[in-house]
Amino acid sequence: MLRKRMVLIAAGLALVFAWSGERANAQGVFTITSPSFKDGERLATKNAGNNKQNPNCVGENVSPALSWSNPPAGTKSYALLMFDPEGRPPGGVSHWVAYGIPVSVTGFAEGEVSQQTDKYTGGKSLMGLPHYFGPCTPPGAPHHYTFTLIATDLEPNALQPGMTRDELIKALDGHAKGATGIIGTFSKP
Repeated sequence: MLRKRMVLIAAGLALVFAWSGERANAQGVFTITSPSFKDGERLATKNAGNNKQNPNCVGENVSPALSWSNPPAGTKSYALLMFDPEGRPPGGVSHWVAYGIPVSVTGFAEGEVSQQTDKYTGGKSLMGLPHYFGPCTPPGAPHHYTFTLIATDLEPNALQPGMTRDELIKALDGHAKGATGIIGTFSKP
């Protein structure tokens, strides 16, 4: 089952890559990493959502640190999505939609995007928020939280605030230079 989920996530990233054949530049491969968690490993409890009305929100809503390097040539801005494909079947849960991130920004410090910052344009998550909102995973099997960073040829202020994940993906059609991702897992302790 885990293998099937990972294949679905990989297929989603492959679709983003299909928008453009350009995946790397002369400096190396476009990558996103985190000192807060390793790809495929569990997010810290502090990274989970904090909502006293939901008993599955057991964290402090501290966003993990993220950094990236080697954007494709011609990149002018980035978009960053956090998505839980297992949440609220069949559609999944969009936890964070950020875009218009200037190419000069190469990451976010731990906790930096737990609230809106001027380093990006806030979209709208399933919860209606323009900033990071961590996992509120019910007991049982862990969910997979995919952070997908998309390099675009759009100027940072090209898109209006408040776009949903689906609206953003549609707006990026033909403008994506490449994408990279990292997956953190989480289940209620």
